Amino acid sequence: KPDEYYNLAAQSHVGHSFTNPLMTFEADACSVVKALSLIRQHSPETRFYQASTSELFGGLECPLTGYTEQSPFHPRSPYGVAKLAAHWSVINFREAYGMYACSGILFNHESPRRGLDFVTRKVTHAAARIKLGLDKKIVMGNIDARRDWGHSRDYVKAMHLMLQQDRPEEFVIATGSAYSIRDLLGVTFELAGLGDYNKYIESDEKFMRPSEVPYLLGNPIKAISQLHWNQTISFDELINEMYIADYRTLLGN
Repeated sequence: KPDEYYNLAAQSHVGHSFTNPLMTFEADACSVVKALSLIRQHSPETRFYQASTSELFGGLECPLTGYTEQSPFHPRSPYGVAKLAAHWSVINFREAYGMYACSGILFNHESPRRGLDFVTRKVTHAAARIKLGLDKKIVMGNIDARRDWGHSRDYVKAMHLMLQQDRPEEFVIATGSAYSIRDLLGVTFELAGLGDYNKYIESDEKFMRPSEVPYLLGNPIKAISQLHWNQTISFDELINEMYIADYRTLLGN
């Protein structure tokens, strides 16, 4: 009977969700309904946090000021669809049973612990390997996609703040700035002292999504005003931390 329950578990790789949509839905949607049902029956005072995602929005008509809590949803992957089912389940349990249950609509948040099959870590790890002479190339998909990238340390603080409020609500957590994967490559390869990243990249369609999400930008004004939350780690600082961690790990190995 915990005071607070943070549900961060998921099959969280968008690309994998296209190859295994049923497993993704079971992990990302059905498990949330099971957890909410058990909490309602056995620990109704527990405050429940659900990790929602910017992938709910789809990125097709992103406002210039970024998506807010009132923006329409249009998920473009089995991952996004499963997360949207979980998102609405949280709202349903809250409204039906008076549970303290809320979702954080978090935009991309990264750290040196990010998996190697996610683009930020893929790039920082590849740059470190190239710098050390272990590889010569990095193979990429669509490098024009733009994302709102923040640091996981900042975002976990926002999760905790959501469960300290008097009433449960949804919050968009984002930096309010979007960068392309080209920008990510440029910053990382400059940090590595490798020069023009174009000399090191190759393209492969297998890394393209069946339905692309071109542009995701979040507007965190509600979190700033109500939670008194702010981003403290910049995009460049984040990528620098990730690259240095990969370089040192590879050097040690």
